[in-house]
This record gives sequence, structure tokens and C-alpha cells, in this order.
Amino acid sequence: MQAPIRIKNRTARWLWLSSQGLSETPTGALDVYDIIHKLGMVQLDTIQVVSRAHHHILWSRNQNYRESMLNPLLANERKIFEHFTHDASVIPMAFLPAWQRQFRRMHVTAKRWHGDLSGAPYLEEIKQRIRTEGALSTHAFDTKIEGPKKMWARPPHKKALDYMWMTGALATCYRDGFTKFYNLPERVFPDSLREQSMSEEAELDFLLKAAVDRIAVGTQGEIQKFWETSSAKETKSWLDQAKLIPVEIENADGSVTSSFGCHDIEHRLERLSEPTSRLRILNPFDPLTRDRERLERLFGFEYRIEMFVPATKRKWGYYVYPILENDRFVGRIEVKAERKTKTLSVINFWSEAGVKWTTSRKNKLNAELVRLGRFVDCPTVTWVSPNMP
Repeated sequence: MQAPIRIKNRTARWLWLSSQGLSETPTGALDVYDIIHKLGMVQLDTIQVVSRAHHHILWSRNQNYRESMLNPLLANERKIFEHFTHDASVIPMAFLPAWQRQFRRMHVTAKRWHGDLSGAPYLEEIKQRIRTEGALSTHAFDTKIEGPKKMWARPPHKKALDYMWMTGALATCYRDGFTKFYNLPERVFPDSLREQSMSEEAELDFLLKAAVDRIAVGTQGEIQKFWETSSAKETKSWLDQAKLIPVEIENADGSVTSSFGCHDIEHRLERLSEPTSRLRILNPFDPLTRDRERLERLFGFEYRIEMFVPATKRKWGYYVYPILENDRFVGRIEVKAERKTKTLSVINFWSEAGVKWTTSRKNKLNAELVRLGRFVDCPTVTWVSPNMP
């Protein structure tokens, strides 16, 4: 057995930031597809307090990005597709052959969410309409919710469209705003990838290798939850054969976590450099912070999204953004884009314990707020909160 490589906490932070595309200053030549490919996926989300999560995530890695740049990769160039990882996400089209595994697995989830619709006649009726009329959104249908209107209740056509999308019987071909348009897979996915066949073993190997490559080091659970495409048993069985590099990660509290490192982990550690001192306001759904346990373990930063928590029970706020500087989180901020008045309003601000807000750090925060406001066409920044740093 190879002796584990011991990685100090600060080095582990640098490695994680580098793996997530947040080590470099977010400027320079922009390649949107390259960012998505390096991340493996970018989560989609409807909430637009400032900018929707997928746009904000891409902007955080290169601030030349604009919201209109994503849809062409889906609608015209067919470089990405939409499907379910831990949540709805855009994924590189190159991953499609291996992703057949997830289409199959989603039958279980789709049945749990929507009931067993596999034999429902209206599924074929919907597909026939799309076959005849072309891409359709939910607005093209008019069925009503059956039974009592409970929270999250959906009309039959929305259940059917989502069921077929989850199981690969339909595909997203483009979006108008955030409205999804569905089409037949053969009209969306390139034939060369759609018809490519892989064994189940090869599919799993491709996806888990891709996961390890993108997180650099991780526990079995962290590797498994990256895509959410395998069970604990399947992941363990793969790890037993994968011959990854054993590592020990020093955590923020001094404890040590045994993990697995990617095959080139030593090379990555050798070329690692200190992250930029640029201050960044990250999205709550950013892949750097998505795994809350890993985040707290490495950075000592406790973070939760409280939008579904009753207002009276929130510790922070409805939609609060983490503030990253260099290799640590220095605070959190609640901001909102008032698009009608073109104003970015700072609703609240909290400093992390032990962080001194020097003039230099305050200036960096204000500069990032200006950049964020410019990104969403809100050039005026207003502090509504009296709680300023």
C-alpha cells in the first residue's frame, strides 16, 4: 500500500479553489464551454435575486461573461445539454454517451416524483405533437391540476414533460428566458454521440473518473455526490479497482480526513500557486460551496441557504452570498438587483469572526459590488443596510 500523501489545510484550500476555477483573477479571454467542461456541470436555478445561479457561477470565473452567452451553446452549437445531476444542470455534450446511465437511473426518481407514467397514453400524444409541431414548452398545453392543490402540485402535462425529460425520452433544445422548450432527442443530440454505446461498467468508470478529476481529492461520499449517478455500493466497488492515490487532508479544525486523490495529484500540488487576492461575491449554488460539509471542513465556514426557512427562523437572510478573498471566506452579504431602477441594493452584511475590515478590504468589496452591478445592468450601488463593514 502506498503511504498517504499528507496535505496541509491551506494547501487543500488552494487545491480546491484551483480545481473549481477560482484561483486566477477572473479576467482575460473567455471560453464559456471550457469553463463548463472544467467544472463538469453548472447548476441551473430559477431564482434571480441578482442573476440566476448558472450565469453568476460562470461570471465568477470570468467577468467578461454575459447572460446571453449560455443559451447559444445549448440551442445552436449543441455543445451542452440539460439534465439532472444533484439538480438540473447543464453538462458538456461530450459526456452524453456515459450519461445514458443517468437516463436509466432517473426512471426510479421520475416514478417517485410523478408516479409511474411509463404506460400513460398521453406521453405518446405529447411526443406526437412535438414530432409534428416542433419544439414545445409547457405553455403549449393546458391540463389542470388533478385533486387538491397542494404545494408543489403540478398539472398532468408538466408531470409528463418532466418525466420524459428526466428519463431521456425528450431533451431541452433551447430556452426562451427561463422557459424550457422540449424536443425529440434525435433532433437535439448529435447522432455520433447519441448512437455511441458504452457498457454500464464503462459509463460508471467514465463518470467517476471525471468526478475525481474535477474535485482533485475527495472521500467516497464526495466522489459519489459529485454527479449523483451511482450508489454507495457502486462507488465503493469502483474505488476498490481505481488505484487512486491515498491522501490525508488536514481540516480547518486540525482534524484529518482520509481521501482519494486523482492520478496526477502530485503534479497538481507541485504547480499549485496562491489564489488571487481578488475579493469575490459567490452565488449560493456555486460548486465551491455546494457541498456544505466539505466547505465547513476545509474552510471552517458554516453556510446554509435559508430561502425555504421561515423568515423568523433565519440566522442570516433569504438569499445570502458568501464573500471569498484569497483562500478564506471573510463575510456574507445580502444583495438584490432592482432592475427597474438599475440599482444594486445591499440589504445586509455580516463579517466573519476575526476578520478586520481594513480600508483596503472595504475598497475591494465595493469594487466587486460595482462589477456585479455592471454585470446585471445595475450601475448604481446603494447600501440599504446600516450594517456596513
